[in-house]
Amino acid sequence: MSVERRLDEVIDQFLDSGRVTGAVVLAYQHGEPIFRRAAGLADRETGKPVQFDTIFRLASVTKPIVAATALAMVDRGLMALSDRVSAHLPWFRPKTPDGETADITIHHLLTHTSGLAYDPALERLPSDRAITCGLLNTDLDYAGNFSRHNAVPLAFMPGTQWAYSFATDILGAVIAKVHGASLEEAVVTYIAGPLGMADSRFHVTDVARLAVPYADSHPVPVRMTDPYFAAEDTGWTMGFSPSRIFNPKAFQSGGAGMAGTADDILIFLEALRVGGKGVLKPETIQAGFSNRIGELVTDPGCKFGYFGAVVEDSHAAMTPQSPGTIRWGGVYGHNWFIDPARGLTVLNMTNNAVEGCMGEFPNRIVEAVYGV
Repeated sequence: MSVERRLDEVIDQFLDSGRVTGAVVLAYQHGEPIFRRAAGLADRETGKPVQFDTIFRLASVTKPIVAATALAMVDRGLMALSDRVSAHLPWFRPKTPDGETADITIHHLLTHTSGLAYDPALERLPSDRAITCGLLNTDLDYAGNFSRHNAVPLAFMPGTQWAYSFATDILGAVIAKVHGASLEEAVVTYIAGPLGMADSRFHVTDVARLAVPYADSHPVPVRMTDPYFAAEDTGWTMGFSPSRIFNPKAFQSGGAGMAGTADDILIFLEALRVGGKGVLKPETIQAGFSNRIGELVTDPGCKFGYFGAVVEDSHAAMTPQSPGTIRWGGVYGHNWFIDPARGLTVLNMTNNAVEGCMGEFPNRIVEAVYGV
């Protein structure tokens, strides 16, 4: 059976069952498309179909774009991986569990080894102390929101553990400070503009093309309310606010705040695969595709680079993806990987949280690509 037929069968199965509302699936090998399909509904209630130019809220697909922006600035000597965050953001001085001021660096932020963590308890503090972690709406700027962490101990000493976190939000604040303008302007200057990612922004470039977000439920996904909190058994306990991207007062979340199209993200991922395409140095890409956390523990068979998880042992990771594959996703319903050994760049974008990110659907897409 061909890869096209295998992928079509997976997409049809999930659309027919209702578990996925709408999706764009792109698979490229050595820079050439081996599969492209837009299917299902961007708005189930009005019957509006998903198109290739449908705009999705990116959630954590924002992270590698912001990481690349930071690395592009490092390449140009505007900052260094060893820079202390406090040197750029004097208002951000969280304490270690021992009560000492933490020595967090840009490297710690890029690798999620800073001691920060996605902790739903932070969002549930009293309103004058609650910390928004990038998905919920807020009228606070970076300092107004994240300086509140100065009163909350870090989860661990920087550099001693790995924990997925809103560190990329702090990285975004550093980028904006160093660039001397908004995070969006920096992203456009160093990454999105040069690569031609026309819709990858911290605002919606065309509201008419924006997909409605849906949340996993039974028997079919539910249209997200605002705010929306997923059930604990979904694997994601942070809150969502679909309207956040329309609030110009909200800080631009480097970890979750962008919107864009599947083709935009494919352009970006392909630029990483081929060595930077002029926006990053090849040696920076090589570093970002390798283990940057040493012996620290993440998921089985994986380590972490600068852009996402790095598969080191395919058997332990329970994946057909080659060693050296980098992969990650976005909780609004997206999943991507780059397999340099096979020249593969594969992306699925859905409007289904969390199925499209870490449910069965992305796993089946991977299996269909590799024919397992």
